[in-house]
Amino acid sequence: MNSSEQAPDASSAVFAPVPARPARWMWITAAVFLLAGAALYYFKKPAAEAKGHPVRAIPVTADTARTGDLHLYLTALGSVLPLNTVTIRSRVEGELKKIHFVEGQEVKAGELLGEIDPRAYAVALEQAQGQLERDTAVLTNAKLDLARYEQAEAAVTQQQLATARATVAQYAGAVKADQGVVDGYTLQLSYCRITSPLNGRVGLKLVDEGNLIHASDSTGLAVIIQERPITVAFSLPEDTLPALRKNLGASHAMPVQVYGRSGQEALASGTVSALDNQIDTTTGTVRLKAVFENDDNALFPNQFVNVRLLVEVQHDALLIPLSAVQISNQARYVFVVNKEDQTVSQRTIITGKSEDGLIAVSEGLSAGEVVVTDGLDKLQDGAKVMAREAKPGEKGPGGGKGPGEKRKKKPAVTKDS
Repeated sequence: MNSSEQAPDASSAVFAPVPARPARWMWITAAVFLLAGAALYYFKKPAAEAKGHPVRAIPVTADTARTGDLHLYLTALGSVLPLNTVTIRSRVEGELKKIHFVEGQEVKAGELLGEIDPRAYAVALEQAQGQLERDTAVLTNAKLDLARYEQAEAAVTQQQLATARATVAQYAGAVKADQGVVDGYTLQLSYCRITSPLNGRVGLKLVDEGNLIHASDSTGLAVIIQERPITVAFSLPEDTLPALRKNLGASHAMPVQVYGRSGQEALASGTVSALDNQIDTTTGTVRLKAVFENDDNALFPNQFVNVRLLVEVQHDALLIPLSAVQISNQARYVFVVNKEDQTVSQRTIITGKSEDGLIAVSEGLSAGEVVVTDGLDKLQDGAKVMAREAKPGEKGPGGGKGPGEKRKKKPAVTKDS
């Protein structure tokens, strides 16, 4: 083989120039333009659709700011106590012969409840009356002797006259002592009839007929409670004491309402009758007592009830539903509905006290303005809304629990309507 026909050198093959490939770059450039066009179309399409369709209004519930009286209450847990509680006990010893009441019945003051065997006291009374009659007769005779001695004073000695006078005084004292014994046995005999000391309701009997009872017995015959009127005792924190003393010192009574355990059913209305004279240092509370007529027997002794005490009335306060108020890190605010274009403006407000789902507004709002109470989660300043007026008694979510629990992170914006 000729040397001229040998294979080319490897080094020269490595450094030989590579021919250009213009077709690949054309395809890459075309792909970039296609992607850019697709992106431009994607982002411009919503804007075009938005121009062709109006913004949808957000349905919300709204209410009007009104002026009115805001009643402020203190609440507590209380227990029903009878106005008076009496344990019926015998004052004398004897056999319980008869019980004249039915367990649980209402009794009147002076009504007969039971009878104790009176025979022993009747016999003793008869003996005492006999002794009284005997000593009375002796006293009468002594008085006659004294009268004769005094008429014949010249015929008797002074010693005889003095003795006659002393005898009269002696028998007069005996008669008085006998009368005391008679009165004592008469009283004991009357105690054999056990009567009610007050109007009330008698409980279950504690002693059966036939038992021997004593005045020293701790059990008693039964327990009577006075439930008309009736009282409720409850405690309030000591920091409420200034308001309590201010109201109790005024001429008007402090109204009190009590409710069942659920807090929904109103049981009775009354007034505060007493404030304790000291604070309980273990609990930091002060005890109060309220009195109720209880004509319908709605309150029962030892029943637990919820107490609501009216302590203040703010007249002509600007009121809005509590559910309309939202909280941010800076302040409290509401969404005010603009009647002209049915959009909302976020408005910072200053609030006061709240009660029964209403809150007083001191600054930032005027009477007659409409605020959103429900549907707040979907709103922002300037949003279009379709407001529905709240029905009477209707509360937005969270009303009564505290304002704005769902929008705490959004900052407040002040905007004049």
